[in-house]
Amino acid sequence: MLPEDDIPKYERAHRAILERVKSGRYPVGARIPTEVELSSQFNVSRVTIRRALDILVREGYVESKQGSGYTVLTQSPSSDTCLTSFTDAMLRAGREPTTRFLSIEHLDPSAGSIANIPDDLLQEPITCVRRLRLVDGTPRMLVMTYAPTRLLQDAKPEDFPESGPGQSILRILSERFNLDWSAACEDISPVAADQKMAETFNVEPGCPLLKQACSAFDDKGRIVFHEDVFRTGSVSFNLSQQSRTPTYN
Repeated sequence: MLPEDDIPKYERAHRAILERVKSGRYPVGARIPTEVELSSQFNVSRVTIRRALDILVREGYVESKQGSGYTVLTQSPSSDTCLTSFTDAMLRAGREPTTRFLSIEHLDPSAGSIANIPDDLLQEPITCVRRLRLVDGTPRMLVMTYAPTRLLQDAKPEDFPESGPGQSILRILSERFNLDWSAACEDISPVAADQKMAETFNVEPGCPLLKQACSAFDDKGRIVFHEDVFRTGSVSFNLSQQSRTPTYN
């Protein structure tokens, strides 16, 4: 690691601004101070600040719009995987995402009671975390997150905040449990609400829901975690060379 004095000024500014994003000082959906303000704060040129901000744009943390400056997109960029933060998408849209923690269950795959989970995940004990995601107080998603029990050591309800940016499951898995993934695959399909799901979402049994099944993998192709998400509404995607941005309706 380079000594602090040997780190280029633009990189030091990049790291400092990124820390402000991750700490919530610059919240998701908020505008970052102008280049002039940041150059004054860091005592560097606007060119240096622009270079630092351009890195954050490429990394997916912020976006730049002509005449609007820089806006925070997320604290958890999707990078080259399909994983995006629902929490951040709602905050960007000016909505209020909250979470209702439901349960933590330790499962024995040999019991044969686990359905529709990738076979590679069924080679050892796994833990399932069930949460209900709400938007402006209305239930929108039932989320079941599965991971090897050895990766969720000592998981407890307090590890899963129910409000604020920290409720993002991507940040919980990465920051609390040090899970690391580099690729993911996703399958989207329609399902009919059974009686329990109908009660959860306050819809009629048989009402169509959207199921998103996503598995995340490490560099060696091993599954780190799998999620089954049942949701109302629809999802559309805006694709670019750098990222895939979902729009939740």
